[in-house]
Amino acid sequence: MTYRVLILGASYGSLFGTKLLMAGQSVALVCTRSTAELINRDGTVVKFSVKGRDIDVASTKLPGQLSATTPDGVDPAAFDLVVLGMQEAQYGSPGVRELMGRIAKARVPCLAIMNMPPLPYLQRIPEIRTAEVAACYADLGVWQDFDPALVTLASPDPQAFRPPDQPKNVLHASPDPQAFRPPDQPKNVLQVGLPTNFKAARFAGDEPTALLRRLEADIEAAQFEGMEIPVKLKVHDSIFVPLAKWPMLITGNYRCILADRMIPIKEAVHGDLQRSRQVYDWVSKLCLGLGADEADLVPFDKYAKAAEGLGKPSSAARALFGGAAHIERVDCLVRRIAGQRGLSFDTLDEIVALVDQRLAKNRATPTASLPGVRPVPLRPV
Repeated sequence: MTYRVLILGASYGSLFGTKLLMAGQSVALVCTRSTAELINRDGTVVKFSVKGRDIDVASTKLPGQLSATTPDGVDPAAFDLVVLGMQEAQYGSPGVRELMGRIAKARVPCLAIMNMPPLPYLQRIPEIRTAEVAACYADLGVWQDFDPALVTLASPDPQAFRPPDQPKNVLHASPDPQAFRPPDQPKNVLQVGLPTNFKAARFAGDEPTALLRRLEADIEAAQFEGMEIPVKLKVHDSIFVPLAKWPMLITGNYRCILADRMIPIKEAVHGDLQRSRQVYDWVSKLCLGLGADEADLVPFDKYAKAAEGLGKPSSAARALFGGAAHIERVDCLVRRIAGQRGLSFDTLDEIVALVDQRLAKNRATPTASLPGVRPVPLRPV
């Protein structure tokens, strides 16, 4: 069966979109006008490494249908599934905010592939008082009309980046991005270097969950020129599986942020491995206290091994030191949820303070912003 899938975000979202195209699905990417024109003209190419070979997967060679459009050109009711592939603050940008309202009204199931979980997803976890974490979101109004039963989350484990000097339909996914950019590589190339899976929690209802499981099976069965291509969708019954990313983010991604500079994730984790293990275990125990099972989480040693290849700072750190006025505040979210349970941790307090300070400095600069994002007053977190 062919589904129509709308993906908000043509950078990281295009990785998931390519897997859907391989499975014969119809994919529409939401992006800026210039990027949409580029994708509609040239399509996309994703480069995977399969058993030591570089395999180029071009959208023009796949059985699915790819298109790209701007937010104002979308009727959400025409789609079976919406994939949220942007950073959290971007959903409040002009055009996208209005599209989100139409998506909520159309009651289309939404799968987020974000580090920052959508607020309606958190509302499905009884132990979280979501009104008390609202300040961690750039624009709370974006989420107010969504039905929590129609929103779920996938842990965005594949590593991805887009080189600043390449077009917006170019995305590289790699533990060490500079090692995966041949000088003769076409500019409409997405390169995967850390081919992990999207681990999704089921929806609250059976019907949208069945849709996810059919996509999971189709992606699993899809091949390209007789080859199995990595990066799959894995659907889990536990709502807590995507929370496995939280210990990783706090231990690595946010500890890249220092007062005066940023450091690679590898250094943040392996600079003091014993301390990193303490941070990871503390956040893991918080997830367990919310209802997660040990099997939902990733052991520290497995994460630490993967971090050995993460040779550049996290996207959050790069955005902060690039002058961004907004980043995804998983640090704020985890700290507030911990506070609801009477828990505190000095390292997490330090992370939140450093991010707050850097954001305050960036927001004091008149030009600081995420592209297209409305200014949002600085709020204590």
